[in-house]
Amino acid sequence: MQNQVQIFDKSQVRSVWDEEQGKWWFSVIDIIAVLTDSPNPQTYWRVLKHRLSEEGNQSVTICNGLKMPAPDGKMRLTDVADVEQILRLIQSIPSKKAEPFKMWLAKVGRERIDETIDPELSIDRAIQNYRRLGYSESWINQRIKSIEIRKGLTDEWDKAGVKQGEEYALLTDLMTKTWSGMTTKEYRKHKNLKQENLRDNMTNLELVINMLAEATATELAAKHSPQGLYQSSVVAQKGADVAKNARLEIETQGGEVISSRNAKQIGKRNEIE
Repeated sequence: MQNQVQIFDKSQVRSVWDEEQGKWWFSVIDIIAVLTDSPNPQTYWRVLKHRLSEEGNQSVTICNGLKMPAPDGKMRLTDVADVEQILRLIQSIPSKKAEPFKMWLAKVGRERIDETIDPELSIDRAIQNYRRLGYSESWINQRIKSIEIRKGLTDEWDKAGVKQGEEYALLTDLMTKTWSGMTTKEYRKHKNLKQENLRDNMTNLELVINMLAEATATELAAKHSPQGLYQSSVVAQKGADVAKNARLEIETQGGEVISSRNAKQIGKRNEIE
């Protein structure tokens, strides 16, 4: 399964593509947040789920639980639903966004099928999403490159037998802590983030230093072929050490790498840098 974040009306909806079943699973909490603008979608879902269960609507309330990235950066179990369940759920939620959301669901499903035929379409879609969110072209170029580099690193982790989810998160956290001096959770707090993606709120320079860590770790992994989580962590830290030294050198020269600013504070069209 592959975790992804979809964009609807500038809001993030966490999703997982199930290769075996050939369908999407979407976070119910994220969908409720989009449709209701509720300040507490978790509570809204808990109350709605109880009401629907009492009404005997089991087709909606019996949801699978899958691990998805939480606001603190960790993979946490959350209720998910497929398209059919979501369409039934929408009928129970009064929302002016219901019809646009139905159209969006159909579009997401069609795009995934197209992407399996031509993988370049997924990159094109990511670019269009960032443009809709107001990011500058120079930042988008950096972000797309960072996705490519990240994919190279996770490919090496897969070869080493590192497990997706918790072990990926452990290695990522190790690298972030090494080069920035903060864990992923601390970094997100530093930028005052909640559910937003950390990398989507990095400046150009932060992205570059993070890419240096991951690209170096990828090169070292390809050369030394680590096996398992421990050996991969040693290589990951070495790659992050290179980026740490670059950060310290920049700061010695009076530059700033680690920024407390996030995308909202910077102004996306003003270059996020």
